[in-house]
Amino acid sequence: MYTYRYPHPSVTADCLIFAEDGGDEKILLVERKNPPYKGCWAFPGGFMEINETAETAASRELQEETGLQIRESDLHQVGAFSQVDRDPRERVITIAYYTVLNVSGKVRGGDDAGKAAWFSLKKLPDLAFDHAAILKVALQRRKEDHSGI
Repeated sequence: MYTYRYPHPSVTADCLIFAEDGGDEKILLVERKNPPYKGCWAFPGGFMEINETAETAASRELQEETGLQIRESDLHQVGAFSQVDRDPRERVITIAYYTVLNVSGKVRGGDDAGKAAWFSLKKLPDLAFDHAAILKVALQRRKEDHSGI
């Protein structure tokens, strides 16, 4: 195993999965089964394993927590989020990704997600961690990507 003289952060990968559903744009969220933020809604995601890329971690966590399988090549990076106090457990940097589906598919909670469900972007629950700020950046990134900027 690795030994470092200096403390270092952990890395997570989060997925923002958007879908159209009868003219209403939705986003996929999971209900956290464990602290911190137990019972709150968040993006599917989790800690990157030492032998995987952030894209692989994002795809794996999405499948484990929701049953939804997305190809890594369909994930678009939103950015890295490194606010020092963004996770109360430890120093965590997350790399967020998004993709857009034609329709919302069937999902189920799994692993450390109690539930998985689609929510209208017009009526979202309070989000765990800094996920509301990440969503704002993701929506802007989607707009830029779509407009060719």
